[in-house]
Amino acid sequence: MASVAYFSMEVGLNAGMPTYAGGLGVLAGDTLRSAADLGVPMVGVTLLHRKGYFHQRLDPAGRQIEQPAEWTVADFLVEQPERVFVAIEGRRVRLRSWKCDVRGTESVVPVYFLDSDLPENSAYDRALTDVLYGGDARYRLGQEVILGVGGVRMLRALGYGALERFHMNEGHSSLLVMELLEEHARAAGRTEIAAEDIANVRQKCIFTTHTPVPAGHDQFPMDLVSGVVGESPLFALKDRCCHDGMLNLTYLALNFSHYVNGVAMKHGEVSRKLFSGYTIDAITNGVHPATWTASAFRELFDRHIPGWRQDNFSLRYALSIAREEVSRAHAGAKARLIDHVARQAGTRLEPEVLTVGFARRATAYKRADLLLHDVERLKTIVARAGPVQVIYAGKAHPHDDSGKAVIERIFRAAPMLRSYVPIVYLENYDMELGRLLTSGVDLWLNTPHPPLEASGTSGMKAALNGVPSLSVLDGWWIEGHIEGVTGWAIGDKDRPSVEDDRTASDAASMYDKLEHVIVPMFYRHRDDFVDVMRYAIALNGSFFNSHRMVEEYVLKAYAV
Repeated sequence: MASVAYFSMEVGLNAGMPTYAGGLGVLAGDTLRSAADLGVPMVGVTLLHRKGYFHQRLDPAGRQIEQPAEWTVADFLVEQPERVFVAIEGRRVRLRSWKCDVRGTESVVPVYFLDSDLPENSAYDRALTDVLYGGDARYRLGQEVILGVGGVRMLRALGYGALERFHMNEGHSSLLVMELLEEHARAAGRTEIAAEDIANVRQKCIFTTHTPVPAGHDQFPMDLVSGVVGESPLFALKDRCCHDGMLNLTYLALNFSHYVNGVAMKHGEVSRKLFSGYTIDAITNGVHPATWTASAFRELFDRHIPGWRQDNFSLRYALSIAREEVSRAHAGAKARLIDHVARQAGTRLEPEVLTVGFARRATAYKRADLLLHDVERLKTIVARAGPVQVIYAGKAHPHDDSGKAVIERIFRAAPMLRSYVPIVYLENYDMELGRLLTSGVDLWLNTPHPPLEASGTSGMKAALNGVPSLSVLDGWWIEGHIEGVTGWAIGDKDRPSVEDDRTASDAASMYDKLEHVIVPMFYRHRDDFVDVMRYAIALNGSFFNSHRMVEEYVLKAYAV
Protein backbone atom coordinates (compact mmCIF):
# COMPACT_ATOMS: atom_id res chain seq x y z
CA MET A 1 0.00 0.00 0.00
CA ALA A 2 1.22 3.47 -0.90
CA SER A 3 2.74 5.63 1.81
CA VAL A 4 3.27 8.82 -0.26
CA ALA A 5 0.36 10.70 -1.86
CA TYR A 6 1.52 12.96 -4.68
CA PHE A 7 -0.94 15.78 -5.52
CA SER A 8 -0.69 17.88 -8.69
CA MET A 9 -3.26 20.02 -10.50
CA GLU A 10 -1.87 18.68 -13.78
CA VAL A 11 -0.24 15.38 -14.69
CA GLY A 12 1.21 14.50 -18.09
CA LEU A 13 1.16 10.74 -18.67
CA ASN A 14 0.10 10.42 -22.30
CA ALA A 15 -0.11 12.85 -25.21
CA GLY A 16 -3.63 11.55 -25.83
CA MET A 17 -4.69 12.70 -22.36
CA PRO A 18 -4.57 16.55 -22.34
CA THR A 19 -4.46 16.65 -18.54
CA TYR A 20 -1.37 18.88 -18.46
CA ALA A 21 -0.45 22.38 -19.63
CA GLY A 22 3.33 22.19 -19.65
CA GLY A 23 6.37 21.63 -17.51
CA LEU A 24 4.61 21.25 -14.15
CA GLY A 25 2.39 18.44 -15.39
CA VAL A 26 5.10 16.72 -17.39
CA LEU A 27 7.37 16.81 -14.35
CA ALA A 28 4.56 15.23 -12.30
CA GLY A 29 4.27 12.43 -14.85
CA ASP A 30 8.02 11.81 -14.79
CA THR A 31 7.99 11.78 -10.98
CA LEU A 32 5.31 9.08 -10.95
CA ARG A 33 7.15 7.04 -13.59
CA SER A 34 10.39 7.11 -11.63
CA ALA A 35 8.57 6.22 -8.42
CA ALA A 36 7.24 3.14 -10.22
CA ASP A 37 10.71 2.28 -11.55
CA LEU A 38 12.32 2.67 -8.13
CA GLY A 39 9.60 0.94 -6.12
CA VAL A 40 8.66 4.04 -4.12
CA PRO A 41 5.21 3.36 -2.58
CA MET A 42 3.32 6.29 -4.11
CA VAL A 43 -0.19 7.17 -5.27
CA GLY A 44 -1.00 10.15 -7.50
CA VAL A 45 -4.01 12.50 -7.33
CA THR A 46 -5.07 15.05 -9.95
CA LEU A 47 -8.17 16.34 -11.78
CA LEU A 48 -9.68 14.81 -14.88
CA HIS A 49 -9.85 17.88 -17.18
CA ARG A 50 -12.35 16.48 -19.68
CA LYS A 51 -11.79 19.47 -21.97
CA GLY A 52 -8.07 19.52 -21.30
CA TYR A 53 -5.91 22.62 -21.31
CA PHE A 54 -6.73 23.66 -24.86
CA HIS A 55 -5.97 22.75 -28.46
CA GLN A 56 -3.96 25.51 -30.14
CA ARG A 57 -4.51 26.74 -33.66
CA LEU A 58 -2.55 29.63 -35.21
CA ASP A 59 -3.97 31.72 -38.04
CA PRO A 60 -1.72 33.08 -40.83
CA ALA A 61 -0.86 36.14 -38.69
CA GLY A 62 0.13 33.99 -35.71
CA ARG A 63 -2.99 34.80 -33.71
CA GLN A 64 -3.72 31.97 -31.28
CA ILE A 65 -7.12 30.31 -31.43
CA GLU A 66 -8.05 28.10 -28.48
CA GLN A 67 -10.33 25.09 -28.84
CA PRO A 68 -11.44 22.53 -26.23
CA ALA A 69 -9.15 19.49 -26.17
CA GLU A 70 -11.82 16.90 -25.54
CA TRP A 71 -10.85 13.24 -25.26
CA THR A 72 -12.47 9.89 -24.60
CA VAL A 73 -11.75 9.22 -20.94
CA ALA A 74 -12.64 5.52 -20.99
CA ASP A 75 -10.00 4.88 -23.67
CA PHE A 76 -7.27 5.62 -21.10
CA LEU A 77 -8.72 5.34 -17.60
CA VAL A 78 -10.85 2.96 -15.55
CA GLU A 79 -13.74 4.36 -13.51
CA GLN A 80 -13.68 3.50 -9.82
CA PRO A 81 -16.90 2.73 -7.88
CA GLU A 82 -16.15 4.89 -4.82
CA ARG A 83 -17.93 8.24 -4.40
CA VAL A 84 -17.18 11.12 -2.03
CA PHE A 85 -18.63 14.58 -1.43
CA VAL A 86 -17.15 18.04 -0.95
CA ALA A 87 -18.95 21.23 0.03
CA ILE A 88 -18.75 24.07 -2.51
CA GLU A 89 -20.85 27.18 -1.92
CA GLY A 90 -22.90 25.14 0.53
CA ARG A 91 -23.73 22.46 -2.04
CA ARG A 92 -22.78 18.82 -1.74
CA VAL A 93 -20.75 18.12 -4.87
CA ARG A 94 -20.34 14.44 -5.60
CA LEU A 95 -17.02 13.15 -6.97
CA ARG A 96 -15.78 9.99 -8.58
CA SER A 97 -12.31 9.00 -9.71
CA TRP A 98 -10.75 7.33 -12.72
CA LYS A 99 -7.62 5.23 -12.36
CA CYS A 100 -4.49 5.01 -14.47
CA ASP A 101 -1.74 2.58 -13.50
CA VAL A 102 1.79 3.83 -14.13
CA ARG A 103 3.79 0.63 -14.58
CA GLY A 104 7.49 0.74 -13.85
CA THR A 105 10.26 -1.80 -13.61
CA GLU A 106 9.79 -2.29 -9.85
CA SER A 107 6.16 -1.46 -9.06
CA VAL A 108 2.89 0.07 -10.20
CA VAL A 109 1.88 3.59 -9.11
CA PRO A 110 -1.88 4.21 -9.32
CA VAL A 111 -2.98 7.71 -10.32
CA TYR A 112 -6.53 8.88 -9.60
CA PHE A 113 -8.20 11.55 -11.70
CA LEU A 114 -11.02 13.31 -9.82
CA ASP A 115 -14.22 13.98 -11.75
CA SER A 116 -17.32 16.00 -10.81
CA ASP A 117 -19.25 15.24 -14.02
CA LEU A 118 -22.01 13.23 -12.36
CA PRO A 119 -25.78 13.55 -12.96
CA GLU A 120 -26.43 14.30 -9.27
CA ASN A 121 -24.48 17.58 -9.56
CA SER A 122 -25.64 20.89 -11.02
CA ALA A 123 -24.46 21.89 -14.49
CA TYR A 124 -21.93 24.31 -12.97
CA ASP A 125 -20.56 21.69 -10.58
CA ARG A 126 -20.37 19.03 -13.29
CA ALA A 127 -18.04 21.32 -15.26
CA LEU A 128 -15.70 22.09 -12.34
CA THR A 129 -13.19 19.44 -13.38
CA ASP A 130 -13.46 20.17 -17.10
CA VAL A 131 -10.85 22.80 -17.92
CA LEU A 132 -7.27 23.07 -16.70
CA TYR A 133 -6.44 26.65 -15.63
CA GLY A 134 -9.73 27.91 -17.03
CA GLY A 135 -12.52 30.05 -15.66
CA ASP A 136 -12.44 32.78 -13.04
CA ALA A 137 -11.24 32.84 -9.43
CA ARG A 138 -14.48 31.25 -8.22
CA TYR A 139 -14.02 28.35 -10.66
CA ARG A 140 -10.35 27.93 -9.76
CA LEU A 141 -11.06 27.89 -6.02
CA GLY A 142 -13.77 25.27 -6.56
CA GLN A 143 -11.25 23.12 -8.42
CA GLU A 144 -8.77 23.48 -5.60
CA VAL A 145 -11.36 22.36 -3.06
CA ILE A 146 -11.94 19.28 -5.19
CA LEU A 147 -8.22 18.56 -5.58
CA GLY A 148 -7.16 19.15 -1.97
CA VAL A 149 -10.18 18.24 0.13
CA GLY A 150 -11.79 15.86 -2.34
CA GLY A 151 -8.45 14.22 -3.07
CA VAL A 152 -7.87 13.28 0.57
CA ARG A 153 -11.43 12.04 0.95
CA MET A 154 -11.18 9.96 -2.22
CA LEU A 155 -7.94 8.36 -1.07
CA ARG A 156 -9.60 7.43 2.23
CA ALA A 157 -12.57 5.95 0.37
CA LEU A 158 -10.20 3.96 -1.83
CA GLY A 159 -8.55 2.43 1.23
CA TYR A 160 -5.48 4.64 1.60
CA GLY A 161 -5.89 5.16 5.32
CA ALA A 162 -2.28 4.93 6.43
CA LEU A 163 -0.58 7.47 4.17
CA GLU A 164 2.54 8.88 5.80
CA ARG A 165 3.35 11.75 3.43
CA PHE A 166 1.34 14.20 1.29
CA HIS A 167 3.46 15.86 -1.39
CA MET A 168 2.00 19.07 -2.83
CA ASN A 169 3.41 19.70 -6.30
CA GLU A 170 2.87 23.49 -6.28
CA GLY A 171 0.27 25.18 -4.06
CA HIS A 172 -2.91 24.26 -5.99
CA SER A 173 -3.57 21.27 -3.73
CA SER A 174 -2.75 22.88 -0.40
CA LEU A 175 -6.35 22.83 0.84
CA LEU A 176 -5.57 19.20 1.62
CA VAL A 177 -4.04 20.71 4.77
CA MET A 178 -7.51 21.81 5.86
CA GLU A 179 -8.89 18.29 5.47
CA LEU A 180 -5.95 16.69 7.27
CA LEU A 181 -6.23 19.14 10.18
CA GLU A 182 -9.95 18.48 10.57
CA GLU A 183 -9.38 14.71 10.29
CA HIS A 184 -6.86 14.80 13.10
CA ALA A 185 -9.02 17.03 15.30
CA ARG A 186 -12.07 14.80 14.77
CA ALA A 187 -10.06 11.71 15.68
CA ALA A 188 -9.19 13.41 18.98
CA GLY A 189 -12.84 14.34 19.58
CA ARG A 190 -12.29 18.08 19.02
CA THR A 191 -13.84 20.66 16.70
CA GLU A 192 -11.07 23.24 17.08
CA ILE A 193 -7.53 22.81 15.81
CA ALA A 194 -4.91 22.22 18.50
CA ALA A 195 -1.13 22.48 18.43
CA GLU A 196 -0.81 18.71 18.17
CA ASP A 197 -2.98 18.72 15.02
CA ILE A 198 -0.69 21.28 13.41
CA ALA A 199 2.42 19.31 14.37
CA ASN A 200 0.93 16.08 13.02
CA VAL A 201 -0.03 17.62 9.68
CA ARG A 202 3.29 19.43 9.28
CA GLN A 203 5.14 16.16 9.68
CA LYS A 204 3.06 14.59 6.93
CA CYS A 205 3.31 17.37 4.33
CA ILE A 206 5.92 18.24 1.71
CA PHE A 207 5.70 21.25 -0.58
CA THR A 208 7.50 21.89 -3.85
CA THR A 209 7.28 25.45 -5.16
CA HIS A 210 7.92 25.83 -8.87
CA THR A 211 7.93 29.48 -9.78
CA PRO A 212 9.07 32.91 -8.63
CA VAL A 213 6.45 34.45 -10.95
CA PRO A 214 3.55 35.97 -8.91
CA ALA A 215 0.89 34.43 -11.20
CA GLY A 216 2.05 31.01 -10.05
CA HIS A 217 0.90 31.61 -6.46
CA ASP A 218 -2.87 31.36 -6.10
CA GLN A 219 -4.55 33.72 -3.65
CA PHE A 220 -8.18 34.53 -3.01
CA PRO A 221 -10.07 37.26 -1.10
CA MET A 222 -11.59 35.95 2.11
CA ASP A 223 -15.15 36.86 1.16
CA LEU A 224 -14.81 34.59 -1.89
CA VAL A 225 -13.25 31.88 0.29
CA SER A 226 -16.10 32.15 2.77
CA GLY A 227 -18.64 31.80 -0.02
CA VAL A 228 -16.97 28.91 -1.85
CA VAL A 229 -15.25 26.94 0.91
CA GLY A 230 -17.43 27.89 3.87
CA GLU A 231 -16.28 27.99 7.45
CA SER A 232 -13.27 26.05 8.70
CA PRO A 233 -11.26 26.20 11.91
CA LEU A 234 -8.22 26.59 9.64
CA PHE A 235 -9.27 30.13 8.77
CA ALA A 236 -8.96 31.17 12.39
CA LEU A 237 -5.20 30.60 11.94
CA LYS A 238 -4.82 33.63 9.68
CA ASP A 239 -1.08 33.92 10.28
CA ARG A 240 -0.67 30.42 8.85
CA CYS A 241 -2.94 30.54 5.80
CA CYS A 242 -3.26 34.21 4.82
CA HIS A 243 -0.93 36.82 3.36
CA ASP A 244 -1.89 40.46 2.85
CA GLY A 245 -5.44 39.62 3.95
CA MET A 246 -5.90 36.91 1.29
CA LEU A 247 -6.02 33.15 1.50
CA ASN A 248 -2.65 32.35 -0.09
CA LEU A 249 -2.24 28.71 -1.01
CA THR A 250 1.53 29.01 -1.24
CA TYR A 251 1.81 30.35 2.30
CA LEU A 252 -0.65 27.69 3.48
CA ALA A 253 1.65 25.02 2.08
CA LEU A 254 4.78 26.72 3.43
CA ASN A 255 3.37 26.88 6.95
CA PHE A 256 2.15 23.30 7.10
CA SER A 257 5.03 21.40 5.50
CA HIS A 258 8.01 19.93 7.30
CA TYR A 259 10.01 20.01 4.07
CA VAL A 260 9.88 22.69 1.36
CA ASN A 261 11.99 22.84 -1.77
CA GLY A 262 12.62 24.79 -4.90
CA VAL A 263 13.37 22.99 -8.16
CA ALA A 264 16.96 24.07 -8.83
CA MET A 265 19.77 25.37 -6.66
CA LYS A 266 19.30 28.93 -7.92
CA HIS A 267 15.53 28.66 -7.53
CA GLY A 268 15.98 27.58 -3.92
CA GLU A 269 18.03 30.73 -3.35
CA VAL A 270 15.44 32.93 -5.10
CA SER A 271 12.61 31.29 -3.12
CA ARG A 272 14.35 31.94 0.20
CA LYS A 273 14.49 35.63 -0.70
CA LEU A 274 10.90 35.63 -1.96
CA PHE A 275 9.61 33.86 1.16
CA SER A 276 11.98 35.14 3.81
CA GLY A 277 11.86 33.39 7.15
CA TYR A 278 11.12 29.96 5.69
CA THR A 279 13.57 27.08 5.38
CA ILE A 280 13.56 26.18 1.69
CA ASP A 281 15.86 23.52 0.29
CA ALA A 282 16.45 22.68 -3.37
CA ILE A 283 16.01 19.47 -5.33
CA THR A 284 16.82 20.10 -8.97
CA ASN A 285 14.26 18.72 -11.37
CA GLY A 286 14.92 15.80 -13.67
CA VAL A 287 13.25 14.00 -16.57
CA HIS A 288 12.44 10.33 -17.13
CA PRO A 289 15.10 9.03 -19.55
CA ALA A 290 13.20 6.03 -20.92
CA THR A 291 10.27 8.33 -21.79
CA TRP A 292 12.19 11.20 -23.37
CA THR A 293 14.98 9.40 -25.22
CA ALA A 294 14.30 8.94 -28.95
CA SER A 295 14.04 5.39 -30.26
CA ALA A 296 17.35 5.69 -32.12
CA PHE A 297 19.14 6.64 -28.89
CA ARG A 298 17.30 4.02 -26.85
CA GLU A 299 18.63 1.39 -29.25
CA LEU A 300 22.11 2.92 -29.07
CA PHE A 301 22.12 2.90 -25.26
CA ASP A 302 20.70 -0.63 -25.14
CA ARG A 303 23.70 -1.82 -27.17
CA HIS A 304 26.40 0.05 -25.30
CA ILE A 305 25.02 0.72 -21.79
CA PRO A 306 22.83 -2.22 -20.73
CA GLY A 307 20.77 -1.31 -17.67
CA TRP A 308 20.73 2.44 -18.38
CA ARG A 309 16.93 2.59 -18.03
CA GLN A 310 17.13 1.66 -14.36
CA ASP A 311 20.61 2.97 -13.60
CA ASN A 312 20.47 6.41 -15.21
CA PHE A 313 23.88 7.32 -13.80
CA SER A 314 25.41 4.75 -16.16
CA LEU A 315 24.70 7.13 -19.05
CA ARG A 316 28.07 8.68 -18.16
CA TYR A 317 29.55 5.88 -20.26
CA ALA A 318 28.14 7.57 -23.37
CA LEU A 319 31.59 9.12 -23.74
CA SER A 320 32.85 5.73 -24.91
CA ILE A 321 30.31 5.45 -27.77
CA ALA A 322 31.87 6.13 -31.16
CA ARG A 323 31.16 9.53 -32.68
CA GLU A 324 29.83 7.91 -35.86
CA GLU A 325 27.20 5.99 -33.91
CA VAL A 326 26.07 9.08 -31.99
CA SER A 327 25.83 11.03 -35.26
CA ARG A 328 23.86 8.24 -36.89
CA ALA A 329 21.37 8.03 -34.01
CA HIS A 330 20.86 11.79 -34.09
CA ALA A 331 20.34 11.74 -37.85
CA GLY A 332 17.53 9.25 -37.36
CA ALA A 333 15.83 11.44 -34.76
CA LYS A 334 16.31 14.53 -36.93
CA ALA A 335 14.77 12.81 -39.96
CA ARG A 336 11.64 12.01 -37.93
CA LEU A 337 11.33 15.65 -36.87
CA ILE A 338 11.83 16.98 -40.39
CA ASP A 339 9.15 14.61 -41.70
CA HIS A 340 6.75 15.82 -39.00
CA VAL A 341 7.43 19.48 -39.85
CA ALA A 342 6.72 18.75 -43.51
CA ARG A 343 3.41 17.09 -42.65
CA GLN A 344 2.20 19.69 -40.15
CA ALA A 345 3.61 22.94 -41.55
CA GLY A 346 4.09 22.07 -45.21
CA THR A 347 7.72 23.15 -45.04
CA ARG A 348 10.55 20.78 -45.95
CA LEU A 349 13.61 21.67 -43.86
CA GLU A 350 17.10 20.59 -44.87
CA PRO A 351 18.59 17.66 -42.90
CA GLU A 352 22.18 18.94 -43.21
CA VAL A 353 21.43 22.45 -41.92
CA LEU A 354 22.00 23.45 -38.28
CA THR A 355 18.53 23.31 -36.75
CA VAL A 356 17.78 25.39 -33.67
CA GLY A 357 14.81 24.45 -31.47
CA PHE A 358 12.84 26.64 -29.09
CA ALA A 359 9.71 25.16 -27.50
CA ARG A 360 8.39 26.64 -24.27
CA ARG A 361 5.21 28.09 -22.86
CA ALA A 362 4.77 31.32 -24.80
CA THR A 363 5.02 34.02 -22.16
CA ALA A 364 6.93 37.29 -22.17
CA TYR A 365 9.67 36.44 -19.66
CA LYS A 366 10.80 33.41 -21.66
CA ARG A 367 11.67 35.77 -24.54
CA ALA A 368 11.07 33.37 -27.43
CA ASP A 369 11.71 36.22 -29.85
CA LEU A 370 15.19 37.09 -28.51
CA LEU A 371 16.73 35.27 -31.50
CA LEU A 372 14.95 37.80 -33.72
CA HIS A 373 16.09 40.87 -31.77
CA ASP A 374 18.36 41.96 -34.63
CA VAL A 375 17.36 40.29 -37.89
CA GLU A 376 20.18 41.97 -39.80
CA ARG A 377 22.72 40.46 -37.43
CA LEU A 378 21.08 37.06 -37.90
CA LYS A 379 21.40 37.44 -41.68
CA THR A 380 25.08 38.30 -41.27
CA ILE A 381 25.71 35.20 -39.13
CA VAL A 382 24.22 32.96 -41.80
CA ALA A 383 26.23 34.66 -44.55
CA ARG A 384 29.53 34.41 -42.67
CA ALA A 385 29.28 31.18 -40.67
CA GLY A 386 26.76 28.90 -42.35
CA PRO A 387 23.04 28.22 -42.77
CA VAL A 388 20.62 27.99 -39.85
CA GLN A 389 16.96 27.00 -39.65
CA VAL A 390 14.67 27.42 -36.62
CA ILE A 391 11.70 25.49 -35.24
CA TYR A 392 9.44 27.10 -32.64
CA ALA A 393 6.53 25.72 -30.65
CA GLY A 394 4.61 26.77 -27.56
CA LYS A 395 1.18 27.77 -26.30
CA ALA A 396 0.30 31.05 -24.62
CA HIS A 397 -2.17 30.91 -21.74
CA PRO A 398 -5.58 32.08 -23.05
CA HIS A 399 -5.41 35.18 -20.80
CA ASP A 400 -1.74 35.98 -21.50
CA ASP A 401 -1.94 38.70 -24.15
CA SER A 402 1.78 39.46 -23.93
CA GLY A 403 2.57 35.80 -24.56
CA LYS A 404 0.29 35.76 -27.58
CA ALA A 405 2.02 38.89 -28.85
CA VAL A 406 5.38 37.06 -28.77
CA ILE A 407 4.00 34.41 -31.12
CA GLU A 408 2.69 37.10 -33.47
CA ARG A 409 6.09 38.84 -33.52
CA ILE A 410 7.75 35.59 -34.58
CA PHE A 411 5.19 35.21 -37.37
CA ARG A 412 5.87 38.76 -38.56
CA ALA A 413 9.62 38.20 -38.61
CA ALA A 414 9.50 34.88 -40.47
CA PRO A 415 8.73 36.30 -43.96
CA MET A 416 11.56 38.86 -43.63
CA LEU A 417 14.01 36.03 -42.94
CA ARG A 418 12.58 33.35 -45.24
CA SER A 419 15.43 33.53 -47.76
CA TYR A 420 18.06 33.61 -45.02
CA VAL A 421 16.81 31.69 -41.99
CA PRO A 422 13.75 29.48 -42.51
CA ILE A 423 11.48 29.67 -39.44
CA VAL A 424 8.65 27.28 -38.65
CA TYR A 425 6.20 27.65 -35.73
CA LEU A 426 4.47 24.35 -34.97
CA GLU A 427 0.98 24.35 -33.50
CA ASN A 428 -0.26 22.61 -30.37
CA TYR A 429 2.93 21.86 -28.47
CA ASP A 430 2.34 18.65 -26.49
CA MET A 431 4.31 15.72 -25.11
CA GLU A 432 4.63 13.96 -28.45
CA LEU A 433 5.85 17.07 -30.25
CA GLY A 434 8.17 17.71 -27.30
CA ARG A 435 9.78 14.30 -27.82
CA LEU A 436 10.33 15.01 -31.52
CA LEU A 437 11.77 18.47 -30.95
CA THR A 438 14.11 17.78 -28.05
CA SER A 439 15.62 14.82 -29.89
CA GLY A 440 15.56 16.09 -33.47
CA VAL A 441 17.05 19.59 -33.40
CA ASP A 442 20.81 20.19 -33.31
CA LEU A 443 20.81 22.97 -30.70
CA TRP A 444 18.36 23.75 -27.91
CA LEU A 445 17.82 27.47 -27.31
CA ASN A 446 16.55 28.86 -24.00
CA THR A 447 16.36 32.60 -23.31
CA PRO A 448 14.42 33.37 -20.08
CA HIS A 449 14.80 36.65 -18.22
CA PRO A 450 16.77 35.77 -15.06
CA PRO A 451 15.93 34.88 -12.37
CA LEU A 452 12.43 33.85 -13.48
CA GLU A 453 13.32 30.42 -14.80
CA ALA A 454 12.72 28.17 -11.78
CA SER A 455 14.26 25.12 -13.44
CA GLY A 456 13.26 24.22 -16.98
CA THR A 457 13.32 20.61 -18.13
CA SER A 458 13.25 20.77 -21.94
CA GLY A 459 17.02 21.22 -22.10
CA MET A 460 17.41 18.12 -19.91
CA LYS A 461 15.36 16.12 -22.43
CA ALA A 462 17.51 17.49 -25.23
CA ALA A 463 20.69 16.49 -23.39
CA LEU A 464 19.52 12.87 -23.12
CA ASN A 465 19.39 12.87 -26.92
CA GLY A 466 22.80 14.44 -27.39
CA VAL A 467 21.40 17.91 -28.14
CA PRO A 468 23.46 20.64 -26.42
CA SER A 469 21.94 23.85 -25.09
CA LEU A 470 22.60 27.50 -25.81
CA SER A 471 20.95 29.04 -22.78
CA VAL A 472 20.82 31.94 -20.39
CA LEU A 473 22.42 31.01 -17.07
CA ASP A 474 19.27 30.52 -15.07
CA GLY A 475 17.36 27.56 -13.65
CA TRP A 476 18.96 24.15 -14.12
CA TRP A 477 21.46 25.41 -16.72
CA ILE A 478 23.57 27.07 -14.02
CA GLU A 479 24.25 23.54 -12.74
CA GLY A 480 24.40 21.75 -16.10
CA HIS A 481 26.50 24.25 -18.04
CA ILE A 482 30.18 23.67 -18.75
CA GLU A 483 31.17 26.10 -21.48
CA GLY A 484 32.03 24.35 -24.72
CA VAL A 485 31.62 20.94 -23.08
CA THR A 486 27.89 20.43 -22.42
CA GLY A 487 26.79 23.49 -24.38
CA TRP A 488 27.12 27.25 -24.27
CA ALA A 489 25.96 30.14 -22.09
CA ILE A 490 24.20 33.34 -23.09
CA GLY A 491 25.51 36.19 -20.97
CA ASP A 492 27.44 35.61 -17.77
CA LYS A 493 26.82 34.52 -14.22
CA ASP A 494 26.24 38.09 -13.02
CA ARG A 495 22.48 37.63 -13.26
CA PRO A 496 20.51 40.87 -13.00
CA SER A 497 17.37 41.53 -11.04
CA VAL A 498 14.03 41.20 -12.77
CA GLU A 499 13.92 44.98 -13.18
CA ASP A 500 17.13 45.14 -15.23
CA ASP A 501 16.70 44.93 -18.99
CA ARG A 502 19.45 42.75 -20.38
CA THR A 503 17.71 42.08 -23.69
CA ALA A 504 20.25 43.82 -25.91
CA SER A 505 23.32 42.40 -24.14
CA ASP A 506 21.84 38.88 -23.99
CA ALA A 507 21.00 39.06 -27.69
CA ALA A 508 24.55 40.22 -28.49
CA SER A 509 26.03 37.36 -26.45
CA MET A 510 23.78 34.84 -28.19
CA TYR A 511 24.68 36.13 -31.65
CA ASP A 512 28.41 36.08 -30.81
CA LYS A 513 28.25 32.43 -29.67
CA LEU A 514 26.36 31.43 -32.80
CA GLU A 515 28.60 33.29 -35.24
CA HIS A 516 32.02 32.63 -33.77
CA VAL A 517 31.64 29.29 -31.97
CA ILE A 518 28.59 27.12 -32.58
CA VAL A 519 27.84 27.46 -36.30
CA PRO A 520 31.52 27.15 -37.35
CA MET A 521 31.97 24.13 -35.08
CA PHE A 522 28.87 22.44 -36.50
CA TYR A 523 30.06 22.77 -40.10
CA ARG A 524 33.85 22.80 -39.93
CA HIS A 525 34.80 20.95 -36.74
CA ARG A 526 32.23 18.20 -36.72
CA ASP A 527 34.11 15.88 -34.37
CA ASP A 528 34.25 18.64 -31.76
CA PHE A 529 30.50 19.21 -32.05
CA VAL A 530 29.79 15.50 -31.63
CA ASP A 531 32.01 15.49 -28.55
CA VAL A 532 29.77 18.18 -27.05
CA MET A 533 26.81 15.94 -27.88
CA ARG A 534 28.42 13.02 -26.04
CA TYR A 535 29.24 15.16 -23.00
CA ALA A 536 25.65 16.43 -22.91
CA ILE A 537 24.49 12.84 -22.49
CA ALA A 538 27.28 11.70 -20.18
CA LEU A 539 27.29 14.66 -17.79
CA ASN A 540 23.77 16.08 -17.98
CA GLY A 541 21.69 13.11 -19.08
CA SER A 542 23.20 10.95 -16.35
CA PHE A 543 22.39 13.46 -13.59
CA PHE A 544 19.37 15.60 -14.53
CA ASN A 545 16.92 12.72 -14.49
CA SER A 546 13.85 11.97 -12.40
CA HIS A 547 15.35 8.80 -10.86
CA ARG A 548 17.98 10.94 -9.11
CA MET A 549 15.33 13.52 -8.26
CA VAL A 550 12.95 10.99 -6.66
CA GLU A 551 15.80 9.41 -4.74
CA GLU A 552 16.55 12.86 -3.29
CA TYR A 553 12.91 13.27 -2.26
CA VAL A 554 13.01 9.90 -0.53
CA LEU A 555 16.15 10.80 1.41
CA LYS A 556 15.31 14.42 2.23
CA ALA A 557 11.52 14.44 2.56
CA TYR A 558 9.70 11.11 2.48
CA ALA A 559 11.88 9.10 4.87
CA VAL A 560 12.51 11.92 7.35
